[in-house]
Amino acid sequence: MTLRHFALPDLGEGLTEADILGWLVVEGQEVRLNQPIVEVETAKAAVEVPSPWAGRVLELHATQGQTVSVGSTIISIETDPEASGSGGEASHGQSMLVGYGPRPVGARRRRRVEPVIEPTDISVLAKPPVRKLARDLGVDLRHVRGSGPAGTITREDVGAAGAPEGAVSGHPAGSRQILSLPELLAAGDTRVPLTGLGKAMASAMTESAFTAPHATVFMTVDATETVALRAALAGQPGFETTPITPLAVTARAVCVAARRAPLMNSRFDVEAGEVILLDKVNLGIAVATPRGLLVPHLKDAGSLSLQELAGALRELSVTARDGHTRAADLADGSICITNIGVFGVDGGTPILNPGESAILCLGTIRPTPWVYEGAVAIREVVQLSLSFDHRVIDGQIASQFLADVGAMLTDPRLLLARA
Repeated sequence: MTLRHFALPDLGEGLTEADILGWLVVEGQEVRLNQPIVEVETAKAAVEVPSPWAGRVLELHATQGQTVSVGSTIISIETDPEASGSGGEASHGQSMLVGYGPRPVGARRRRRVEPVIEPTDISVLAKPPVRKLARDLGVDLRHVRGSGPAGTITREDVGAAGAPEGAVSGHPAGSRQILSLPELLAAGDTRVPLTGLGKAMASAMTESAFTAPHATVFMTVDATETVALRAALAGQPGFETTPITPLAVTARAVCVAARRAPLMNSRFDVEAGEVILLDKVNLGIAVATPRGLLVPHLKDAGSLSLQELAGALRELSVTARDGHTRAADLADGSICITNIGVFGVDGGTPILNPGESAILCLGTIRPTPWVYEGAVAIREVVQLSLSFDHRVIDGQIASQFLADVGAMLTDPRLLLARA
């Protein structure tokens, strides 16, 4: 028998650490090649990590809730070299998780922490974010009946199972519990550690705020025709399940306006002292997920039609909320939209994503008294705010860009005229 130690791999785009959401195996258990063994949460996604070998789990080196550095051993597996010519490893013809073969790291001894084992059944149909929610709420998924496709357990199923008859008493040590406001108030001062996505967002926003000099311009727009466009297309073939939302119209307007103002779709290379004008609009869309705020990107969004954008935006949001956004989709953005209107908020002053030069904030669309054709009428009105990197973009360029976007929301026909 051969003892093998598996180190946490770089799960994509140079990540340095991940949080252990939960183990899918226990010590002494036999595992198959590529069988999921642990769920981890990185700054970008929740991921099930498969086993690189077949064998018996000898030791777990990390506990649920622990933050582990890339390159640190997380599990030891005893393999049988006689089982296959490769000693139980994946052959060249088998698919392995991208990132295996982590970067070398300096030798560093880590204090071994006794693992906390919780009941797990990998045959349960539930996505990683749902599994995490169940652990946080103390719900045993083996006792939950799934209402999703093919019996998949949903977040709603877990919430319903949170009643006393569906809950497991106590929480595993090291788990991050979700407490209600009354519970938090009763507990007094509470410390909530920043991990995974929360830590990454805090770092990125600090870097952005203290690196790029922000400036913001505002504009209030009559979006009545944009709202009417959605209603007009709702019954047309191809639009039954993919409605044209104000966000889709805004996204298309941003792409069109960016072609007319190339500096809005650029990056500032600090070391070279150069502005890089990007040839494609990799449009970032801020999405609120159970794990926190994610900003996945639609690559080359300017090449998509309005209908294609609407479908892509819907798919992007669903994928992000399900925790399945790929690392590649979170990188290389060029300009961003944050839609706080979905929360009923009128406007805000957004902070740039690091490396990007502009971010547009879309507020809620409200029926508002408005001067229209010489008389006061009730119109659908929205506030836009545009933050930009003043090292790259001056106020005139930003204002013209925002006015261009606003004009296309006022009259969506301009989307065709200016495309």
